[in-house]
Amino acid sequence: MAGKRNVLKEHLAESAAVLRERLGDRAPEVGIILGSGLGPLAERIEDAAFVPFGEVPHMKTSTATSHVGRFVCGRLGGRMVIAMQGRLHGYEGNSAQEVAYPVWLMHELGVGALITTNAAGAINESYQVGDFCVMADHLNFTGRNPVAGTEPDGIAFRFFSMLDAYDPALRSLAHAVAEEAGIRVQEGVYLGLLGPSFETPAEIRAFRGWGADTVAMSVVEEVIAARHVGMRVLGVSLVTNMACGVEGASPNDVEVLEVAATRGEDFCRLITGVIERM
Repeated sequence: MAGKRNVLKEHLAESAAVLRERLGDRAPEVGIILGSGLGPLAERIEDAAFVPFGEVPHMKTSTATSHVGRFVCGRLGGRMVIAMQGRLHGYEGNSAQEVAYPVWLMHELGVGALITTNAAGAINESYQVGDFCVMADHLNFTGRNPVAGTEPDGIAFRFFSMLDAYDPALRSLAHAVAEEAGIRVQEGVYLGLLGPSFETPAEIRAFRGWGADTVAMSVVEEVIAARHVGMRVLGVSLVTNMACGVEGASPNDVEVLEVAATRGEDFCRLITGVIERM
């Protein structure tokens, strides 16, 4: 009897075929996900091919502010990369698997390492707005997991370790690059929420007690998907605000983008430097 059809695998194969055709002879090794206000790094990619999410079969499109919503593939730091200039979020109405889909798609293209970035609020009061924070670990408070269900088990085995989900060697490399460039970098535990509302002060106090240093509305589902298929992961947040109630903070989307604009050059130096030495 024929095996049960796996629609997710079929969709990934169809999406990958279209992307390969659009990318030509570009074979990406490193994937990059660019968060809120961090999209300009994609403009540094040389000999680039641009593919809007909406032109890839089975891909959702981005609706978030500042998220262009396209793949950019070319050379950065001497390596072939594919960047998502903007990401998909759960708060846009996407399921956990729809958020994870482009990560699995990058793996289908041969990408073995993922750099995922975002704008985040600082729970740790020793952090400063404008700091970068390398993710050492995460707390998934979205209430979702993209590997739940039967079809992801057809991509890779459903049970897998999340020990060192954020690759220790890549974390060390990020610190080394930052130190050489004179860029202030923290390291801490990131907590991911569904959003789109910012957190309450009571939630922030609870999250601090759990050991969280930063908080935002993305990343965790992407990292679970990446580790599911064995990709190495580096996570980097830009602290764009203090979390709600910390030093009287009341976060808003405008200040997130304003801070990101002031830290863009150092962000590009940091990520490009990491890629050069991977």
